[in-house]
Amino acid sequence: MLWMIFAFLTAISNSFKGVYGKKSSKTVDVYVVSWFLRFFGVVFLLPFFYFFEIPTLGDDYWMALLIGGSLNAITTVLFIKALKISDISIVSPIATFTPLFLLVTSPLIVNEFPTTIGFIGVLFIILGSYFLNINEIKNGYLEPFKTLLKEKGASLMFIVAFIWSITSNIDKIGVQNSSSVFWVFSVNLFVAILIFPIFLLKVSNQKANILKNINNLIILGLLTMLTLIFQMIAITLTLVIYVIAIKRTSAIFSVFWGYYFFKEKNFKNRLFGSLIMVLGVIFIILS
Repeated sequence: MLWMIFAFLTAISNSFKGVYGKKSSKTVDVYVVSWFLRFFGVVFLLPFFYFFEIPTLGDDYWMALLIGGSLNAITTVLFIKALKISDISIVSPIATFTPLFLLVTSPLIVNEFPTTIGFIGVLFIILGSYFLNINEIKNGYLEPFKTLLKEKGASLMFIVAFIWSITSNIDKIGVQNSSSVFWVFSVNLFVAILIFPIFLLKVSNQKANILKNINNLIILGLLTMLTLIFQMIAITLTLVIYVIAIKRTSAIFSVFWGYYFFKEKNFKNRLFGSLIMVLGVIFIILS
């Protein structure tokens, strides 16, 4: 049951990451926010190496870092861009599609298969995303899903969700060939280096906005580090698909944060959809 604690900590910290990502991206360029997100993640991880030794690296470490780091650079930018242009209570639930994709990618990449009850739980989480826009059903039974895809930010998150289903499995390979802390540090550093050239091009006319949002950017980096560490620990204790399924319940918290911090609409409908996701989590726990 220890994995469940870390999985829920992942969900909570991930939901707040969305809040500070949206706050920062309102006035700061998407690429600048993306770089700071990863850069501060590296900075906050450095003190950990006082307590942890650098592990012996396995044979698959470098390949996992190359593939996982490159894909994470893409998802970081798309994630921040999605938050910038759409409601957080819409963007975050789209990420619940990741467990659905994991049903395909996990068996192929890490040879992990969910139990029948776990499979049902994942489907309930996906079903919950339908009810987030249940008020649109008056325009057609598929309209709740169509409404999600009509928004550009939601479309971007659909791409992110698919890529995350791949990187989640690569993360497990990376952790198994290094350690949780070292892998998180490696990925953040790799992504920060990849985004840095674009960051240099964008940062010159962003200095004033960066200074105004420096607290948000620092907190964003801290939350990124915590989310990744909690997730890496959890996936070493159980199946990847179960950890990611619970991580996606961050949508529940995001609905509250969207209403509280940004006064987003359709609170009741989106909350109801989130509660269905909780039911999916219960199935996963029972499995």
